[in-house]
Amino acid sequence: MRITSNFDSGNIKVVKAESPADIQLEINKDNESDFFQWFHFRLESTPFLEHKIHINQLLNSAYPEGWDEYHAVASYDRQTWFRVPTRYENGTLTIDFEPECAHTYFAYFAPYSYERHLDLVYWAQAHDTCVVETLGQTLDGRDMSLLTIGEPSDEKKKIWITARQHPGETMAEWFVEGLLHKLLDDEDPHAAALLSKAVFYVVPNMNPDGSVRGHLRTNAKGVNLNREWQTPTLENSPEVYYVLNKMHETGLDMYLDIHGDEALPYNFVAGSEGIPSYDERLQRLEESFKAALLTITPEFQDEFGYDKDAPGEANLTVASCAVGEAFKALAYTVEMPFKDNANLPDPYFGWSDRRSYQFGQDTLAAILNVVDDLR
Repeated sequence: MRITSNFDSGNIKVVKAESPADIQLEINKDNESDFFQWFHFRLESTPFLEHKIHINQLLNSAYPEGWDEYHAVASYDRQTWFRVPTRYENGTLTIDFEPECAHTYFAYFAPYSYERHLDLVYWAQAHDTCVVETLGQTLDGRDMSLLTIGEPSDEKKKIWITARQHPGETMAEWFVEGLLHKLLDDEDPHAAALLSKAVFYVVPNMNPDGSVRGHLRTNAKGVNLNREWQTPTLENSPEVYYVLNKMHETGLDMYLDIHGDEALPYNFVAGSEGIPSYDERLQRLEESFKAALLTITPEFQDEFGYDKDAPGEANLTVASCAVGEAFKALAYTVEMPFKDNANLPDPYFGWSDRRSYQFGQDTLAAILNVVDDLR
């Protein structure tokens, strides 16, 4: 029997793996950080034999409440990821599983590899309406890639979308893949209508270093990028530094920052009610966008989510608040679950890569409902 995580986004520490009935593992922390929750590993063992996998020391993980009612995902081909029987008790996550193949991958959520990220970027470049630009390099020397979709003009709205500031939130890049496939479909009516009125600026992966390293929440230096938007630096957060500078260069009329939430089993948005410039115009735009999304997809809801900030008490180091304030624009953090959507449960897949992909396409359609009113 063998367990390894020596691959893109892999993360696990083997404590004991001598018997299939008693596999003891732990999760490595993000580099120079105390955050940990993302795991991704491969089990090589005897098929059709019951395995009991224990992932320990989770009381000190980033979001201990995220393990309640959570089920890990597994795959034989790294294409289809399904949920497996999982239970959590006293800081230990236990996976009970009888593999059908000699090699099985396990992960916190369906991974989105760096190679797939590159494939997505350069698939998009092959379309006439898309230009790829390298804004700069990360601390590990990877490209910060920006996709500009549509013909820029002063009359068109500028819509920015960023994803995966927290690298373990892989559903964010699955969401962007769905959005891009719809936006770059030259036969799609929503795309045609939007590109006649707006230009899209899309960063599919804000944190490629953390993604490859198997981090949950931070970049190569252990910095949480979604707390760097007030004063980003090239030393600590070049990813934010380059993107924010480009936003100021192009202008911005709407911003969506795509994330995943460990604890809440719902899709929801978090607005910028607490920013100093929040007013009735921004409130109307928020309500219009949410109303459209509620109509378009039953995957979205507006009952459960984060508490709204009191007026003037927004955290301006957070992307959606910082950008909303700087540009006086509609800015939302979009959150998807690591667990399942409790309103539409799927016991076999839970919330999944495919549902995230579809939610990205549905969100693009909702943008059409507000694009005319963004200025």
